[in-house]
Amino acid sequence: MVLAGLAAFGLLYAAQPVLPQLGEEYGVGPSAASLAVSAPTGALALAVLPAAALAVRWGRVRVMRVGLVLSVVLTAAVAAAPDFTSLVVLRALSGVALAAVVAVAMGHVGAEVHPVGLGSAMGLYVAGNTLGGVGGRLVTAGVSDGSSWRSGVAALAVLAALVTAAFWRLLPEPVAEDAAGTAGRTGERTGDRGLLRWLLGRPELLALVVVPFTLMGGFVAVYNYLGYRLSAAPFDLAPAVLGLVFLAYLAGTVASASAGRAADRLGRPRVLVSSVLVMVAGLLLTLPDQLVLVVVGLVVLTAGFFGAHATASGWAPVVAAPYGTQGSALYVCAYYAGSSVFGLALGQAWAGAGWGGVVVSVGVLAAVALGAGAVVSAAMRRRPR
Repeated sequence: MVLAGLAAFGLLYAAQPVLPQLGEEYGVGPSAASLAVSAPTGALALAVLPAAALAVRWGRVRVMRVGLVLSVVLTAAVAAAPDFTSLVVLRALSGVALAAVVAVAMGHVGAEVHPVGLGSAMGLYVAGNTLGGVGGRLVTAGVSDGSSWRSGVAALAVLAALVTAAFWRLLPEPVAEDAAGTAGRTGERTGDRGLLRWLLGRPELLALVVVPFTLMGGFVAVYNYLGYRLSAAPFDLAPAVLGLVFLAYLAGTVASASAGRAADRLGRPRVLVSSVLVMVAGLLLTLPDQLVLVVVGLVVLTAGFFGAHATASGWAPVVAAPYGTQGSALYVCAYYAGSSVFGLALGQAWAGAGWGGVVVSVGVLAAVALGAGAVVSAAMRRRPR
């Protein structure tokens, strides 16, 4: 499953490090160029629930394998996109294909791992996601600096194909799935027509999905528009050097695994609040026009975000019980919807108020996430055991 995260998240954010170059080639501004990121994440969000349903019918392992192969092919096609419209369409289709991986992966981990170790297991899976995110960005940025953004995306597609082959070969068949595709060990009734209505009628689950919607939206906006900030004065970083900034994602790798273990030991509410506050602290550090502070702030923000994400994602199947897989799918839907909506919308904050506008906007989103987490915690304390 770490291999799935490596390939999927490398492909999903392949365009993010080269947004300024895309904008220059196609003659579009920062907000429009961000569609290269918002289109696949938005399409992924819309495809999450259908992909989860498909996994019930065809099996989780089969759906994840096919989804990764399709996303590799589509990403290779992006490298040859003749115009910006076709690039956005191909990126959106890639997001649909990746939904078959991302929508199913958390539910797969939740179904295959005993609840006692679920927090740690989810933390490790999210850590794999961060490795894919940083690896994909480094490849695209590094190769594009010596040639073009097209070469960078093509190189990433080749590497993702190799990782996909390893994932296909090494992933075990599920032990928590019967012939009908239902997660027998978790007791989920996936055929219930009123299941979605039932899930959406639970205030604690609705509050929980607000957490990834707001935090992921703010997090992606930071990385989308930081590239524009650092490629202009007073920083003037070259694409390859700018790509090194994404090494901050490695802080998320450590934080994800650590937060998962801490959530098992200390409880999810405490770890979630602490992680969001760390994220805000890192955000504030990026305000001065000093590269060292910007990089340190980005590392701190990334650690806080992935700590919060690992904690909240492990909470989703618990809050949605006995429909943990579907609850995880709703979580993923909100996660990528936030990425698409705020990754695009905060372009207006960047255009109107510069980096300070982005920081204020992301800070507001973090405050909303803290409030939502408090609602979930209170509701879970009242739930009969």
